[in-house]
Amino acid sequence: MSKYIKKSLLITPVLKWAGGKRKLLQDIINHIPDKLSIYYEPFLGGGAVFFSLQPSNAVVNDINDELINVYTAIRDNVEELIVDLKRHKNEKDYFYKIRAKDKDKDEYNKLSSIKKASRIIYLNKTCYNGLFRVNQQGEFNAPFGRYKNPNIVNEKVLRKASDFFNKGNIIFKCGDFEEAVKGIKMDDFVYFDPPYDPVSDSANFTGYDRGGFGKAEQERLKNLCDRLNKKGAKFLLSNSATEYIIDLYKDYNITIVQANRAINSKSDKRGKVNEVLVKNY
Repeated sequence: MSKYIKKSLLITPVLKWAGGKRKLLQDIINHIPDKLSIYYEPFLGGGAVFFSLQPSNAVVNDINDELINVYTAIRDNVEELIVDLKRHKNEKDYFYKIRAKDKDKDEYNKLSSIKKASRIIYLNKTCYNGLFRVNQQGEFNAPFGRYKNPNIVNEKVLRKASDFFNKGNIIFKCGDFEEAVKGIKMDDFVYFDPPYDPVSDSANFTGYDRGGFGKAEQERLKNLCDRLNKKGAKFLLSNSATEYIIDLYKDYNITIVQANRAINSKSDKRGKVNEVLVKNY
């Protein structure tokens, strides 16, 4: 039995996100301290760990403004969002029409936060492999998924997520990971799930956001972990088990775990891969 009991089994991730932690969830939960004051997650993504823990006090962040807009729309206007989601159609021509809306930035910026959130959820549920991917211009570019009956409007999950966001002291931020943990104190806890160090040159995936996350960013994150450690805050970090990452965090506790990865477009390239969980306690 996990030391964390889910307060509501219906509070689950509302989006499928590249690098999501659903399949590693129990391994991660087993490494999280029994007691924590404020929960921080600077690379929120699909939020599998966050939704599983359901902390009452949390500061969660992602650099992807489309993603954070989805969460704030669920928090502030869930019923209006559900109504808008119901108008979408699982049709190829319609999909590409909705996908293309971000090509004209002036027109796209005129859309309401609800319309933008509804679009992202719709595209996430109907695009190929449920993958959020943008090009260098920040335009959504995953193709149509051809699913027979995608669950575009999961009303129960959306309403439960909204209840969770509103009942707790949950702060959503959209910005750099260092800014996300400003004000952190001793006994607070941070879970880091950054874009992974690529296991090969061809394995690099940087389509979560138009920016990248290379070696310089990995080292900036390591330096932040060092500062948090000196402050007395606890951190747990996920990453790929590359020699580079293992050497970078060699002064901390490292556990190797195996994860099933299905992000590769070629089925024979999917399967179990080694990842690391790094912690300072």
